[in-house]
Amino acid sequence: MAVIRIIGIDPGLRNTGWGVIAQEGSRLSYVADGAVHSDPDKSLAERLLQIHAQLMDILKLHAPDEAAVEETFVNTDARATLKLGQARGVVMLAPAMLNIPVSEYAPNMIKKTVVGAGHAEKDQVKHMVKLLLPKAQMRTADSTDALAIAICHAHHRGSQNLAKILARS
Repeated sequence: MAVIRIIGIDPGLRNTGWGVIAQEGSRLSYVADGAVHSDPDKSLAERLLQIHAQLMDILKLHAPDEAAVEETFVNTDARATLKLGQARGVVMLAPAMLNIPVSEYAPNMIKKTVVGAGHAEKDQVKHMVKLLLPKAQMRTADSTDALAIAICHAHHRGSQNLAKILARS
């Protein structure tokens, strides 16, 4: 059975979390996690470039087969939502540039998949990530979320692939 490497990415303008797991059948194992950061004193364009460059290094180092990104939720601050959307665009561009397929998941879908409840608290998500990936470092809250995104993708990727095959038929 083939081993598939999945990178989960939790986009953010200040901190973008990432987590890499391996999936062999239904078995998941931890590979690595961390976060990339941008300098808040730089312009928006420079910060986006920082995120992109650091993420490209991570992608080249860990060579994932597939990527999963959390969808942006709209909050009351339109400017913050716009900036997050721009960071998310850069985060989605990086794996696409390396021909790595990118899937997207809503925050509630991620929580429901990992914890069993769509409105789970961060501590519940962290606890379940640790149970599912006992060797996980979970270096930051953002990288813990990224590992949860990767786990979510591992659970849903089979049905996504089947849907693509059926759509081509």
